[in-house]
Amino acid sequence: MEIWHIPVVFIAGVIAGLINTLAGGGSLLSLPILIFLGLPTAVANGTNRIALIAQCAFAVAGFKKKGVSDFKLSLLLSLPAISGAVIGSLIAIDISDILFKRILAVIMLLVLGIILWHPHQNVGSSRRSGRSHLIITMIVFFFIGIYGGFIQVGVGFIIIAALTMITRLNLVETNSHKVFIVGVYLVFSLIVFAFNDKVCWDIGLCLAAGMGLGGWMGSHWAVTGGERWIRWTITICVIAMVIKLFV
Repeated sequence: MEIWHIPVVFIAGVIAGLINTLAGGGSLLSLPILIFLGLPTAVANGTNRIALIAQCAFAVAGFKKKGVSDFKLSLLLSLPAISGAVIGSLIAIDISDILFKRILAVIMLLVLGIILWHPHQNVGSSRRSGRSHLIITMIVFFFIGIYGGFIQVGVGFIIIAALTMITRLNLVETNSHKVFIVGVYLVFSLIVFAFNDKVCWDIGLCLAAGMGLGGWMGSHWAVTGGERWIRWTITICVIAMVIKLFV
């Protein structure tokens, strides 16, 4: 890694960490940066996970400090996501992600419609917490884990959609669960990439420093700004992401 890479990677990490914590899609910035620096696609995919883990850890700490956390539920939903992430990571070592990107673009538009058109009907006042809804949520998170282990880009939007539709948690609570679950399953995903020599540790740690800072800042902004701030951030990120995926 050359000297000029350090500020570029760090700044990109801060911005990506903010975007990921408030909504999702920050990897649309960090992954191209890693590839621009000369990393093969698979290595960039694996390296990006070091930074994402750091970002999630700082974001979890930030939400906890603000009094927004439910570690019992977060950990419970992490378990099926871990299994899925290991499967997805094994697939990602060799298989192209083109088809997943096209499917993801459609999902992003659906998520945007859910959040913008009926935000108050889908979240908050009539929260669902029964056993059947928990089982459904855990099954959904297994498949979310597969996608996250495979490519990770935009998984935050999918988690937001799952939690708001199935459990009807508000967006602040949803984001606190999101960063915890993603951080946990990415540890196991990173192990798969590292075992297959698909990680560049020096660049990854530099990016991690930036994403960690961005995650901490984003967690505070999410709680302070509330759902309206998160909703506008999601809107901007979804539109940018869909354009990127189809270009």
